[in-house]
Amino acid sequence: MSTSQPRRRLTREDRLQQLLATSWTIIREEGTDALTLGRLAERAGVTKPVVYDHFGTRDGLLIALYEAHDAVQNAAMDTALAGAEATLEARARLIAGAYVDCVLKQGREIPGVLAALAGSPALEAAKHAYLSSFLETCRALLAPFAPSGTVSTARLWAMLGAAETLSRVAAAGEITPDEAKAELFRAIVAVI
Repeated sequence: MSTSQPRRRLTREDRLQQLLATSWTIIREEGTDALTLGRLAERAGVTKPVVYDHFGTRDGLLIALYEAHDAVQNAAMDTALAGAEATLEARARLIAGAYVDCVLKQGREIPGVLAALAGSPALEAAKHAYLSSFLETCRALLAPFAPSGTVSTARLWAMLGAAETLSRVAAAGEITPDEAKAELFRAIVAVI
């Protein structure tokens, strides 16, 4: 007589989180090229239709991973903001730390996701929406300290370029995370 308990059916959101976590594991262990909807279904212990229902296509899965990465970054920044002092230095340090930490947390995986989606109109739309939101958050945080009371879009893009580059080279081990954060902090202060 078997004493096994019946398997509990996951909610749609719980299943999505399971599939995303399994996808990150596949990318980490085998690389982005190994991530297919079939491989994900196999590793997650579900049928292919379950995976297709959540993502539709491989591009849909990759975009969902990119969006999940962005959500983590936004949450980290929101958490840090809750206790931040209202000074240029504190806010610049917060932005630098949150950005670098997020990239380092998934720094090896996210470049593969982005490379796999290169040229995808859906990815471009997702990236643009995320970057616009991030830049507006930074504008609101930093504008009170700008001499003119506002931060130009060009300055925000310059700051973002520094953030992306410094985070990428820190993830590659060319500089330390502390060096990346310190240099990004200085860049943000200089931009303002």
